[in-house]
Amino acid sequence: MTFAVAVAGASGYAGGELLRILSQHPDFEVRTVTAHSNAGQQLVDVQPHLRSLAHLTLVDTTPENLAGHDVVFLALPHGKSGELTAHLDADTLVVDCGADHRLESESDWAAFYGGDFYGAWSYGVPELLVDGGAAKQRERLAGTRRIAAPGCNASTVALSLAPGIRSGVIESADIVSVLAVGPSGAGKALKTNLLAAEILGSASPYAVGGTHRHIPEIQQALRGAGAVDPTVSFTPVLVPMARGILATSTARVVPGTDAATVRAAWEAAYADEPFVHLLPAGQMPRTADTVGANTILLGLAVDEAAGRVVVVAAIDNLVKGTAGAAIQSANIALGLPETAGLALNGVAP
Repeated sequence: MTFAVAVAGASGYAGGELLRILSQHPDFEVRTVTAHSNAGQQLVDVQPHLRSLAHLTLVDTTPENLAGHDVVFLALPHGKSGELTAHLDADTLVVDCGADHRLESESDWAAFYGGDFYGAWSYGVPELLVDGGAAKQRERLAGTRRIAAPGCNASTVALSLAPGIRSGVIESADIVSVLAVGPSGAGKALKTNLLAAEILGSASPYAVGGTHRHIPEIQQALRGAGAVDPTVSFTPVLVPMARGILATSTARVVPGTDAATVRAAWEAAYADEPFVHLLPAGQMPRTADTVGANTILLGLAVDEAAGRVVVVAAIDNLVKGTAGAAIQSANIALGLPETAGLALNGVAP
């Protein structure tokens, strides 16, 4: 069976990445692409790398244009997806790549986003430990018709630390994460701080001091793995690479826990995961090795002098961080092979 697909927000980076992956998916056919200011243009004029989809024309993002499809992917700014989703058929699989349906707490939404609260959908990180670590999120995705794809920073940090939380080898207070991130995560809109002249040869922190919107999403995910009142100091740093996240997360090791036991927790959690790879001891990941791939690479070390575990994670923010996670989750919801259409190998050099 071929599933008819619509992609809303097809002119942006996330929408373009969804289309790049969907164009090679054996079970999906992209029939409709929508946009706002770019409506009326040929898709290939806005996304010139998508040559196989040159026959498509961007139309307005309306419920009427999204109706009649088996699957709808939304790649819209926060606040915009929620306005549409109530108008979409309950039997349609809807995957939101924005923030509107990620958070379970209305107070968290009010504090970090503001505006109308639309409620939480099934969270689109299949490998994430849930129910106190007794299960994985993919079990909640099977058969669902509403999926919230993750924030790229949030899923990177959560996957980095959840095994240690679940196994009780790290403490959930005093977690520190510093991330080097590429500007594509901020979207395609013209912003002065994202101009090449501003970022080339420079590194710039932003949303410092507990203000980044992905913090409650990280805490929510870690509570699912068994954390009690997790505290996260989270600092993203904009660096001059188009794609990628390199996240360095540290947490206190539970006293009396040796390095072998710590590593065993991560090995047990991800041993059978196709897209989460724990590197051999002593190796650390590079963002370059994940470009174009739906993989997250993890390097793990124990700083015994400081009594902390150090997890370094590398992903392509547009693939495993957004579009790849969305399609992986859609595969599960529809009963397709989880890996269908998704690349394991990156692009080099």
